[in-house]
Amino acid sequence: MSRPLTTPQALQAAGLVTADEAVALAPVADHYAIAITPFLSGRIDQTDPDDPIARMFVPQPAEMVRTAEELSDPIGDAAHTPVPGIVHRYPDRVLLKPVAVCPVYCRFCFRREMVGPGIGETLSPSDLGAALDYVRAQPGVREVILTGGDPFMLSPARAHALTQAIAAIPHVEVIRWHTRMPVADPDRITPEFAEALKADGKAVYISIHINHVKELAPETKAAAARLADVGFPLVSQSVLLRGVNDDVQTLAELMQALVAARIRPYYLHHPDMAPGTGHFRVSVEEGQALYSALRDRVSGLALPHYVIDIPGGVSKANAALSDVVDGPGGRSLRGRDGNLHPYKG
Repeated sequence: MSRPLTTPQALQAAGLVTADEAVALAPVADHYAIAITPFLSGRIDQTDPDDPIARMFVPQPAEMVRTAEELSDPIGDAAHTPVPGIVHRYPDRVLLKPVAVCPVYCRFCFRREMVGPGIGETLSPSDLGAALDYVRAQPGVREVILTGGDPFMLSPARAHALTQAIAAIPHVEVIRWHTRMPVADPDRITPEFAEALKADGKAVYISIHINHVKELAPETKAAAARLADVGFPLVSQSVLLRGVNDDVQTLAELMQALVAARIRPYYLHHPDMAPGTGHFRVSVEEGQALYSALRDRVSGLALPHYVIDIPGGVSKANAALSDVVDGPGGRSLRGRDGNLHPYKG
């Protein structure tokens, strides 16, 4: 296979779904984008009904089940979009979405109704110019976060041009790229592409979305190393997903493997209220218990922030339970041993 799998029929031909399942997926394909790269489809264990890569990328009929609390725009991008391609939610940083397509489409994506072929493409030159003009006119913005879609879909030449345009804005100090590409198609991370992201005098960070250690293939580690060797700090973002990583051993293995690959765990996201994603969702109580157990299992270097995006785009909320417990007898601290220890400070 040389092209991504983008239809139920292609999934069937690859052995990832049966003929009956392909028929049942027709409504999903009509509503949401599908794409699995040859690299990722080759990593799916077709003998394992619980394969985590299949669960994340192979569509399911359950995606057509939408509950009342689910939202087409669960984190409020639209309400904070002053010009096309820009989301300005926080005073000191903006999101810039130069593309609305991805190499793969996660079945739990919170932007699943905003991305995909025919829904959105690369910003036009005029729209991109207007987006950059907006950033230039906001002196309080010190960080530009490139997201989408997946901005690593840009060619090296386009990525270089965009990097230099952002770097030329005096008040911007940090450029951060969010991508799934090292997981989806690691060969796209060429030395030429890595060089294209350099920006003299600016800090450039790269955030890699990865949810399970099985995604951290040797090729993915090599792609990350190509970026790290150029000098980019690497961080990760993960989503807590039922049936993928909703146990402490799996989370611990992932976070420790990320650190070993020079990728600093940054965020563990509670799943957003995206439409048709209820089968991935864990409860907040389950998430808090898992995070507390993870906190007791790994070093601080391997511990991400556990957060929930408040629907509507207000901000992220810290979802972790505190180890500081105030009670009738005074203040105590929860220890790794699970006990409360009196604290008089």
